[in-house]
Amino acid sequence: MSYRIRVPAKVDPLDEAHLLTGVDRFLHLLQEQRRAVIVGLGVVLVAGAVVAGVMWYDYQSTLKARELDQEATLHYLNRPADDPKKSHEQLSQAITLYKQVVDQYPRSPVAPLALFHLGNAQVLANEVDAGIETYKRFMLLYSSNTSLLGLVQQRLAYAYLVKGDRDQAVKAFMGILEIPGALNKDHVLFELAKIEESQSRPEGALAHYQDLMKNYPNSPFTSEAAVRVKVLEVKKSPESPAAAPAPAASAPTPQPEQPAKSSSGKSAASSSKKKP
Repeated sequence: MSYRIRVPAKVDPLDEAHLLTGVDRFLHLLQEQRRAVIVGLGVVLVAGAVVAGVMWYDYQSTLKARELDQEATLHYLNRPADDPKKSHEQLSQAITLYKQVVDQYPRSPVAPLALFHLGNAQVLANEVDAGIETYKRFMLLYSSNTSLLGLVQQRLAYAYLVKGDRDQAVKAFMGILEIPGALNKDHVLFELAKIEESQSRPEGALAHYQDLMKNYPNSPFTSEAAVRVKVLEVKKSPESPAAAPAPAASAPTPQPEQPAKSSSGKSAASSSKKKP
């Protein structure tokens, strides 16, 4: 008689979480973390609204700044040359509008250029000290704008020259040579050489001219620098033999005397004519 061995079925009880599908598990998790999810979603919505608001505000500010800058530039460029009074009035209006741009919209893309133009307008209006402060303000706020920084510092040097302060002008010019990426270094070298010439220092002028010719051979100032170098070298070199003073004139070569008999004969003849 055979016996059958009964094998019990391997049935493991499954909990409720295992019976749920992926979507059901996600919904179940949301249900459990509902409050945290709502709070997080609210934070995201608020942050998005803030970013959108800032972007909209910056956009509107940029539009307004551009309008003011364009209006100021029209006043600045369209000054009548034959009417000094009206020209001064338009220059004053340009200064006022540029100030609005840099004071009210300092974060706008047009603010750096407006600040540069403000300094130029102030110097033209004989507000040299105000222009110098404006240029320094640009250098403080926008020192990373190297393409425009060199031009601003060059204008600062010119403003110092207007005031007669050559030392500060030279200092401003020399600072441009240390700005990486400045596009006006050739012009600055030429200006420094001219200042050295005006101070009767030909050695310094030659050094700047030669530096310009060596490092910026394609500069529009190189040809003029070459001419100035030749002139200064001629002045610096000792006098050439051709330019040396001519020797003192020698005494004229004595002419041979007439024979004594002819002179005596003439004198005798003249004396015989005088006798009665």
